[in-house]
Amino acid sequence: MASGLPVSPLAPKGGFPDLPVIDGVRFAAVEAGVKYAGRVDVMLAELSPGTVIAGTFTRSKTRSAPVLDCQDKLGGSSDSGAAILVNAGNANAFTGTAGVEAVKAITAAVSDTLGVPEARVFTASTGVIGEPLPHDRVIQALTSLKGALTADGVVDAARAIMTTDTFPKGAARSFEVNGKTVRIAGFAKGSGMIAPDMATMLVYIFTDAKIGFETLQRYTGDMCASTFNRITVDSDTSTSDMLLVAATGRSGVDIDAGDTAAKAAFAQALRDVMLDLAHQVVRDGEGATKFVTVTVRGAASVDDADRVVRSIANSPLVKTAIAGEDPNWGRVVMAGGKSGAEADRDRLSIRFGDVL
Repeated sequence: MASGLPVSPLAPKGGFPDLPVIDGVRFAAVEAGVKYAGRVDVMLAELSPGTVIAGTFTRSKTRSAPVLDCQDKLGGSSDSGAAILVNAGNANAFTGTAGVEAVKAITAAVSDTLGVPEARVFTASTGVIGEPLPHDRVIQALTSLKGALTADGVVDAARAIMTTDTFPKGAARSFEVNGKTVRIAGFAKGSGMIAPDMATMLVYIFTDAKIGFETLQRYTGDMCASTFNRITVDSDTSTSDMLLVAATGRSGVDIDAGDTAAKAAFAQALRDVMLDLAHQVVRDGEGATKFVTVTVRGAASVDDADRVVRSIANSPLVKTAIAGEDPNWGRVVMAGGKSGAEADRDRLSIRFGDVL
């Protein structure tokens, strides 16, 4: 684990899942000493030519330099290969010109090392805000990363991006189209500063489906809205939240050219992976001992339902009641009322589990 803390009591009992190899993707992770000692802290993913990359990002007004750079690069040509590089221990956020220059130096170095265009190098940094990133340590690790690339290196890659996480988080799904299997697998990091306004902390999902950028971007945004955008741990939105989905096309299954069933199967599998990872992030919330789902029915609109859910889930008083196992429903009434959503107090009902 990255933090040295006991593994969360809510962690999946089976540990990190056995993720399938995604044709067209190779991973590597090394110890670069960005902040941590004695653990991998930089991850590199090499993507084959033809890979399409979509993504969603934090809407924080203090977005980090890597986030801004990646946003600018989405939708570029997929003819060449691509790469994703992530470091842990330093967020390279609120670091001014130095942060921008660090991103430029890293992307240029990755481009030279792997022979891919700089415009196809996506980077992310996670960790402490406001400290200059020692990007020279990341660059010095590139030769080792290139030499360590392997198709089954996903576990180390997932561990390399952890900060205060107590366990690595992975998920996968597959489905068949005309006798061919499409695979989707991904991993995430996140424990604190969890109230996404786009996706979540850092999430990387890979599939061997063939799919165009516009379609993949639409599915990514839609599935993200009902998964990562609906979790919270501490009500704080990160400066560095990023989710990237990379489609290599190596399965030969063309989702754009497929029928409605193929499109639906892809969308559902992608959502299932996102939801699985989103739940794992909540289960690893800093100090978490409870995993709670808040459901609102009968709201005047979806927006009103969303306001009520977030007000309840983020309420410190509701959280203390849940942590103390005290079914103080008055706090739920309070939280729903302060949300600003339309409400008929005489028709309100509240349930904890199946208890009215």
